[in-house]
Amino acid sequence: MGTDETRERWELLPEVGVGPLRFGMSSAEVADALQVSGPQEKVGGPYGQEDFADGVKVFYDAGKLACVALDAVTGPQVFLAGFALAGRDPEQAHQYLLDYAAEHGNCVLYTPDHSLSLTDLGLLVRSQQIGDVRLSRPLVVIEEWLESQYYREHLPLEGTPPPPGTW
Repeated sequence: MGTDETRERWELLPEVGVGPLRFGMSSAEVADALQVSGPQEKVGGPYGQEDFADGVKVFYDAGKLACVALDAVTGPQVFLAGFALAGRDPEQAHQYLLDYAAEHGNCVLYTPDHSLSLTDLGLLVRSQQIGDVRLSRPLVVIEEWLESQYYREHLPLEGTPPPPGTW
């Protein structure tokens, strides 16, 4: 992965998942869908996080897939209506999502760290610090987590959130 030409291309599947991953999958099913023997790393905590190669992190709720977090640069490129969501200037991604939501009647939610979510699509776009720049990082999440303030505040962050007033 890495450059846009070599990254896997995954389509967002609202309320279902992203790429080959579907909400409700077990850890073994996720590894099978990613065509690997298992995660590179398992992290304890409230979500049962697993880190896979190529910038894919997954989180479980009661042993079932509930969130897929993709790295801004090394993760698969996720598309919403032909728009690439990963590795963008966060303000550009933010504006696209606002325009998309206005056109399609989606529910928009801001998180405490100024990330933007289209809750009815199960999409949360955070920013990730890469060197001297911040880039957009998509998370695909079950709707129950996006509707819960607890989960919105605890979904994976990468680095420090942007300062208030910036995207």
